[in-house]
Amino acid sequence: MMQVLEISSGVAPAYAAKLLADAGADVIKIEPADGDPLRHHGPFPDDIPDAESSGYFIALNLNKRSIVVNDDAELARLLARTDVVVHGLSADEAKRAGLDAATVADRYPGLVTLSLTPFGHSGPYADFAATELILTNAGGWANLCPATHEDPDLAPLKVIGDQCSLMAGIAGATAALAVFKDAQRSGIGEYIDFSIQEYVASVLEVGVPTYSYKNEVPTRCHQRGLIPWRIFQAKDAPVFIVCVEQDQWERLAEFMGSPEWAGMETFVDQPSRKENQDLVHMFVQEFVAEWNAEDLYHAAQKHRICVAPVLDLEQFADNEHLIRRDFFTDLEIPKRSRIRGLQSSFLSNGSRAPIRARAPRIGEHTQAILAAESETTAPPIDTKSPKQAHTAPVQPLAGIRVLDLTWAWAGPFCSLNLAHLGAEVIRLESALRPDLYRRLPVYPEGEEETLNRSGMFNQWNQGKASIAVNLRSPQGIEIVKALVAESDVVVQNFATGVMDRMGIGYETLRALNPEIILASISGYGQSGPYKDYMGYGPAIPPLTGLSAGTGYVGGEAEEIGLSMPDPTAGITAAYAICSALLKRAQTGRGEHIDVSLWEATAVLNMEAWMGYAINSTLPERIGNRSTHMSPHGVFKCGGDDRWIALACRDDRDWRALAAAIDSELVNDARFTTFKARKDNEDTLESIVSDWVADQDRWTLTHALQSLDVPAFPSVDTKDIVECDHLNARGFIEYQAHPEVGRRAHTGVPWRLSHRASGVVSAAPCLGADTDRLLGEILDYSEERLTQLRQDGIIGE
Repeated sequence: MMQVLEISSGVAPAYAAKLLADAGADVIKIEPADGDPLRHHGPFPDDIPDAESSGYFIALNLNKRSIVVNDDAELARLLARTDVVVHGLSADEAKRAGLDAATVADRYPGLVTLSLTPFGHSGPYADFAATELILTNAGGWANLCPATHEDPDLAPLKVIGDQCSLMAGIAGATAALAVFKDAQRSGIGEYIDFSIQEYVASVLEVGVPTYSYKNEVPTRCHQRGLIPWRIFQAKDAPVFIVCVEQDQWERLAEFMGSPEWAGMETFVDQPSRKENQDLVHMFVQEFVAEWNAEDLYHAAQKHRICVAPVLDLEQFADNEHLIRRDFFTDLEIPKRSRIRGLQSSFLSNGSRAPIRARAPRIGEHTQAILAAESETTAPPIDTKSPKQAHTAPVQPLAGIRVLDLTWAWAGPFCSLNLAHLGAEVIRLESALRPDLYRRLPVYPEGEEETLNRSGMFNQWNQGKASIAVNLRSPQGIEIVKALVAESDVVVQNFATGVMDRMGIGYETLRALNPEIILASISGYGQSGPYKDYMGYGPAIPPLTGLSAGTGYVGGEAEEIGLSMPDPTAGITAAYAICSALLKRAQTGRGEHIDVSLWEATAVLNMEAWMGYAINSTLPERIGNRSTHMSPHGVFKCGGDDRWIALACRDDRDWRALAAAIDSELVNDARFTTFKARKDNEDTLESIVSDWVADQDRWTLTHALQSLDVPAFPSVDTKDIVECDHLNARGFIEYQAHPEVGRRAHTGVPWRLSHRASGVVSAAPCLGADTDRLLGEILDYSEERLTQLRQDGIIGE
């Protein structure tokens, strides 16, 4: 069993360690005597603070044990018997604790260390203070949220909860599992320097490609190119509708009764609808207004139209699909005996990872852990002497072959991260039905538009190879089967049931290769009453409660700015695959992983969910405000659409900020305590707004950070690409592509100390590796390849 030591006080490290526990690890959480700060965060039963009954802490710490460590010697003994350490310590804190990269390599050379910090341990901003608000602005998400807003004077918006930290936790756990796999083989550990800012910047959808390829900078006021796309108002509740492909629009028009206006030339295709989107949305709204949201949802989905109601958490809790998929479970919690909790985010062979133990009390397992350590018969470990390495370290997933049967974003993001970790990823695709992202018009200005030049495809398929094969032909399917027999993993995100109809469902793949791991990613999952429903990423936040909880003070439910459920499901699948690879090494058996965008996203709304589960409380839309920090917001600076995010975590931060604004504010009774600041929040925000209004956002950021007050500009994608910090860390990649040359793409959000990290190659041209790989893997002769090409089985 993997031994994990968690030394952290943050959401991202806590969630990463929780996911390692879900994967079967024995996770020991080191806490101070008064407990992890998250224990004091809430939500609490009846809103009465109690360190042992924080709902958020409980959700993040299931399946762990807790220990209070009294001295450095105890910590050293624990570290010497640990496989993986997870921490959120800054570079200075890590060095003082002996958990910096150099010290760990010297004392514990076999140890895998996952450091999850806001800006990483290197680069100009490594020591910057941050909160979730800072991360969503520093990573570029807030400046794209909410999408297509009509009022540029409304601030960039933070999505409810700790989405950035939780997403980074999944990616960090994925990297840790993969690195541990090679550390077991080689005997050489690793230091994973993970930047949460970089992870957020790595999932900005079309943002970076649009700037890199077209020199355009999208913002939260940017108009969509695919129409219709927005939240509409039904009779009783809001409902989301999107039509991504032309045939979906045609089905929607038919569903609406083929009104005369839908056949007009001004609405005939996507470019026309984009040009006339206000009219399109007006007509669709008139239709939607005649329906109840739930009735419209199910009726439209029967016509394969992507519709989703905006659910609150009460409606979410009653959903028959989630209940049938066993997404809910009972949890133990002090002062409530048991509540309804959320299960793990995916199914494996039809089951979810078990909750083996409730969240621990502070130091609950201290005596048992220390007693077990003292009773061990193993000789003492000399932590100063390096372990003898078995072989040289390699990239974590080197030697793992992945067949990529995916398109658009969720599936390719999964295989992209496997490629980042060193797997050989082979796309199986065809020009007969090319990837949607090869067709999206994000092409370099003035160049011919080809299937190899879209920035959207080239961003999400770096480091992969491509085989062009006709999957509509029996011979093409036979090629797929032959490749499966020589592979480790298959990733697919076809609509539910398509793989079976193609003759390559899991049972068939398992018969060909009992060790194969199949990851299926879909909107609603491979089972349940809604399994055939269409679920694009933008339609998922409305289903999870994220849209209902996100919005300006007093405003309506909002879109969250990005199709974030796509990469969230993708990285969840990558995590599940890495876990399955470790299990396969023990059992020799593969498995079928079932990831739904809905569930993978819903678990990240855990703080709000626990508030509902414990107290039946629905979250209010509070814009960029916080329930436990003030001031906490995004304020307009000098310049056109220039904003700064700042957060005062406690009274110390406030006093430092107040002194910078006006020394008399420090003792102003309206603001001296958190409660006072919340009671006078409108006035406080007005004071801060007036102070920052004419200042340069970067100058102000550096001034506040020098006072250890969390602050950062709300950056756009141009800022991301040109950022000194991100470039210093090697996050912005410029791999040479045969048709578009060297263009900026976001890369890998972590750096390794002993193994190669970073993107190894640009995205492939369609079919670029067909002959080479079919020859190398399947031993096809040149004559056979020529015949297959003449028969239309391979090649573009």
